[in-house]
Amino acid sequence: MEGIERNYNILEKRMIDQTDTSLNYGKSLIDSELDGPLHFILKPIVKSFYKYWSDKDARVGTLKQITLTLNSAKELITNGEISKEQFDNVVNRDFSTYLKNDQTDRQCKKDHSNYNYLKEVTKKCFITQLEESILLLKVDEDIYDYAGLSRAAFKTKEIALKALMRQLDFNEEGIAVVESDSNILKVPLAKNVILTILRKGFELTKKQLIEELDEIFN
Repeated sequence: MEGIERNYNILEKRMIDQTDTSLNYGKSLIDSELDGPLHFILKPIVKSFYKYWSDKDARVGTLKQITLTLNSAKELITNGEISKEQFDNVVNRDFSTYLKNDQTDRQCKKDHSNYNYLKEVTKKCFITQLEESILLLKVDEDIYDYAGLSRAAFKTKEIALKALMRQLDFNEEGIAVVESDSNILKVPLAKNVILTILRKGFELTKKQLIEELDEIFN
């Protein structure tokens, strides 16, 4: 049980740090995307919206998702051998809460024709995060940081990269749904700018995560 608590704390810190890094990418991208005299009116409005959304909505919601995912994984592990039925029951029980706190879902119209597809993609994200959290929490080797936890859980760089790309692919699929029709967004203005920031922020996060994985396994 001590190992699970140790791994929980390491993983929680890692996930929170990554959340803050990704949100900070967005804040930086606003300045670069709206740099120029033509955007002098729009820029402060978008910055104000993004700051409120990232501080009060996205960060708070993502932290709740992190807690939910880790607690669900911990519950499954401490209950003994995990059957598919047990796993599916936890997913079905907790997904509505996960969805309610999802930063993209909160900004989308629930009556849009693409919403149900986006919802299914979000569920796939939750499932992969839960599966990976279970794997990481179960590590019983003597480790003290996220790098050690990753090496102990995944064993090889190839396996770790496959797990990372699985999560990133689902995240990218969700972004692509929104990009295919920006009318799904509830935001009243600058939808194209927000989508550009979302896409570029994702690409920066993806690059950073792959580079960090290289460092962990080299």
